[in-house]
Amino acid sequence: MTVGDVIGLLSACDRDAPARLAINPLFPMAHRIGGVIASQDENGNPLVFIAETNDAEQIGHLPPDVAVALTWHEPTEAPSRRRRTATSPRDGGS
Repeated sequence: MTVGDVIGLLSACDRDAPARLAINPLFPMAHRIGGVIASQDENGNPLVFIAETNDAEQIGHLPPDVAVALTWHEPTEAPSRRRRTATSPRDGGS
């Protein structure tokens, strides 16, 4: 993904919405963005890093719909619930 791709995707978003990093597909967490740094790779090509904050604070689990949209998790539905029947004490137990 290029900087142009990111700008294109972000241009459709609310400019006042907080931006977060989605980290770790196996245990998805949200992190605050701390900065954007322009650099170069080992061949001198331009490269941009989006960094988390200095305190590397996790601010909670990634919402399930975000993990699904990133294809990190499969869509799931809560299992249907059925009422449990009451149990009675067994005869002769002690």
